[in-house]
Amino acid sequence: MPWQQKIRYLMGQPVGISLANGQGTSGILCGTSEGKLLVMEYLYQTQFALKQYEYSMIQDINGFPPCQNSQVLY
Repeated sequence: MPWQQKIRYLMGQPVGISLANGQGTSGILCGTSEGKLLVMEYLYQTQFALKQYEYSMIQDINGFPPCQNSQVLY
């Protein structure tokens, strides 16, 4: 499935994004606007940033898989 078709299913979810330049990023998919993907990313401490990625920069987007081990580790 082309990544553009995944957007509606992944809205508001944690996602990993593969960029065309070989880098990647992750965050919460907040929406789209004028050919850009809007992603809330963690910076540090209590700071977050809403970043915009042009569609032309994106190679693929995938939702995070569920955790396999639900046991609490101490």
